[in-house]
Amino acid sequence: MVQSTPSEIPVFPAGDLLSEEPQLETYRHLKQLILLLTCLERLWGSRQDFFAGGNMSIYYSTRQRKSEDVRGPDFFVVLNTERKERKSWVVWEEDGKYPNLILEVLSDSTAQTDRGLKKQLYQDIFRTPEYFWFDPYKLEFKGFKLIYRHYEEIEPNERGWLWSEELQLYLGILGEQLRFFTLEGELVPTPEEAEAQERQRAENAEAKAERLRQKLLEMGVNPEELG
Repeated sequence: MVQSTPSEIPVFPAGDLLSEEPQLETYRHLKQLILLLTCLERLWGSRQDFFAGGNMSIYYSTRQRKSEDVRGPDFFVVLNTERKERKSWVVWEEDGKYPNLILEVLSDSTAQTDRGLKKQLYQDIFRTPEYFWFDPYKLEFKGFKLIYRHYEEIEPNERGWLWSEELQLYLGILGEQLRFFTLEGELVPTPEEAEAQERQRAENAEAKAERLRQKLLEMGVNPEELG
């Protein structure tokens, strides 16, 4: 058997690349990522053609090696791919696909890298069409769109929201959190918010039916005899 020398770098088998990203700095950072993930996955619940990842490693070595060329965006979305669980995003196992959208949640220790080195990497190597960053404490929020191989800043609308062509959604700040909004300006709800909305609609419909019933009784009409 041929023994590998210490200088040789092992090539890991397909599907065996775990994410190596460190823990997020604060609970607020964690809540922000969970919020983005849960809202998008609920909104696109019937779709099977995307993958959304949070605090997950992306391996992109041209030599297909785990030990080199790895980055871990805080939040990213890949379109036109299979929706399934992954331990990490390994570009050479995913038909060479890179994220369509990346968002970094800024912190004191990462902000300089996110604004500089990572922005350059996502522009020049990943060719990611859209890149956003958001500071959950200072509420700094910017977005960039790849145009002719260079990022150009996305102009906010009158509400300060930024439009994502890739997601066909707005991103905007609400209550010190970054949220998704539809083209019509409606908030994309969390599962809990959606459940509360459904409950409120049901209560409103029940109250409306009761008012109609009382009105009919006042008119001398028995609602039970109708229809």
